[in-house]
Amino acid sequence: MPSKTALIPTTDGQADAFAAFPDHRGRHPGVLLYPDAFGIRPVLRELARELAGHGYYVLVPNFFHRHGPAPVVELPEHIGEEARPELVARLMPLIKAHTTERVLSDADAYLRFLTTQPEVSAGPVAVIGYCIGGLLAVRTAAAHPGQVAAVAGFHGPVGADGPDRRRLLSRLTAQVHLGHAETDMTPETLGELNRELDAAGVDYTSEIYPGTVHGFTMSDTDAFNPSALRLHWERLLPLLGRTLSND
Repeated sequence: MPSKTALIPTTDGQADAFAAFPDHRGRHPGVLLYPDAFGIRPVLRELARELAGHGYYVLVPNFFHRHGPAPVVELPEHIGEEARPELVARLMPLIKAHTTERVLSDADAYLRFLTTQPEVSAGPVAVIGYCIGGLLAVRTAAAHPGQVAAVAGFHGPVGADGPDRRRLLSRLTAQVHLGHAETDMTPETLGELNRELDAAGVDYTSEIYPGTVHGFTMSDTDAFNPSALRLHWERLLPLLGRTLSND
């Protein structure tokens, strides 16, 4: 599967990124894939390559680029529970510094880069994200309603509770899938979120994946759940197939 590294011009310097795309000629629908907070690493490249194998050009940006190239913190080969607290503590200041203004400015740059690649077809794109990347995906889709046709978030926040989240959801025109971990979302909070999605008129599916903890798609962590990763593909690929035209 062809892949490359790239530098994306942003208002605050260049963002390093990874791209994967099909190995046959032609142009393909674009997908912007936001990683989790641990960033671009082998498991994210593997996810991007697998998705590219289904006919998509997949761009994975380092959204912490202001703090250096990925990985911005040194990561073990396997992120076990004993290592996670220290890593999260080091990443939390970066997460807090990644304001909504920065998210939206970067999203403009990422989409501009993605849609001008010679391998990317004209037409709408999809945005997907994992962990904090799920929130970035939703914010990006809400800010680009005419361009983003599908958005998916897995084991990630959807936005702040209350009026801010309702305003965010009200701007979504994309079809949406949200796959939540059992440890992130109770049935009661899921019901509240889904009622807000209904009130906003969003075309969506939103569900708790059984037997999961936060981070269930990431095979380099203790949270990994193979059956939940399969369910993630079973939800994601039809969503992209419905919303993106594949040349």
